[in-house]
Amino acid sequence: MLVFIIQRILRMIPLLFLLSLVAFLIIQLPPGDYLTEHISRLRASGRDVDEAEVERLMNQYALDRPMHIQYLTWIQNILTKGSFGQSFQWGRPVNEVIGDKIALTFLLAFLTTFFVWIVSVPIGIYVSVRQYTFTDYLVTLIGFIGLAVPGFLLAMVVMYFSFTWFGVKVGGLFAPEFELEPWSMAKFRDMLTRIWVPVVILGIGGTAHIIRVMRATMLDELRKQYVTVARAKGLSEFAVLMHYPVRIAINPLISTLSFLLPWVISGGTVVEIVLNLPTAAVVLYRALLSQDMFLAGSFILLVGTLALTGSLLADIALAVVDPRIRFGSAEEF
Repeated sequence: MLVFIIQRILRMIPLLFLLSLVAFLIIQLPPGDYLTEHISRLRASGRDVDEAEVERLMNQYALDRPMHIQYLTWIQNILTKGSFGQSFQWGRPVNEVIGDKIALTFLLAFLTTFFVWIVSVPIGIYVSVRQYTFTDYLVTLIGFIGLAVPGFLLAMVVMYFSFTWFGVKVGGLFAPEFELEPWSMAKFRDMLTRIWVPVVILGIGGTAHIIRVMRATMLDELRKQYVTVARAKGLSEFAVLMHYPVRIAINPLISTLSFLLPWVISGGTVVEIVLNLPTAAVVLYRALLSQDMFLAGSFILLVGTLALTGSLLADIALAVVDPRIRFGSAEEF
């Protein structure tokens, strides 16, 4: 098992380097940058520009140097100082901007995952043993609708009916009186009363997808000979399902955990904008629009690193669940 983990960690090192390079190149490809455009707007409006401050930022982040020098300066600051640079749009260090948003993003991702798994796995198991029944057809129909309806459209429908029928606004994670307040038990309780709406909306598509995957893999396993042998030994149906086919059918679902946080940040961006959620996806979207290079690049690098880390954890979980994975990997290594 240790050899398996070391092998996966060693594979991550070159991927992290390539990821940082790609993230920086993506931000640099569009012409111009936020600082240059901001200075141009100030001068066009006749406002004073602090030339000393502009010169300091240019020198600090090598904005007047070639692209490869800017990349090396950025990486050096990350590795030696733990600094991702300055967000020109927010006027704050990138570390502070990310720190404010990433915790809520993690919480939203965790609760969405919990909702998806706690709903989809039991349903997927149930419909697989009730194939071609009314329940199977009904769940299939609802699943196709869940996959077909965009999340942002579902969010707008929920907001409309909640306000029209109940007079309740479901946008945001906090009531207006708590938005700018420091964290407290009252603010935390207020968030818990509101966060279930984005969790359900973000989780609908994933729930429908995992139900289909679980049903298909379970049907494939239920037809195999070892299930027939287990039943012939006199085991109860529940014991047969839980000890054998479910353990194998759960493997594809574990592998999807590595894409959870990147999906919440990228795939759920429009939903989070519609619901006015103070999460990382909205900040990343605005940073890309305004060419806030250090903020956008740092977010992309962070999300990619989290995806690689999630892939590592998913591989370890798969190796724990299915010994064939770690034994085969150890032989190759």
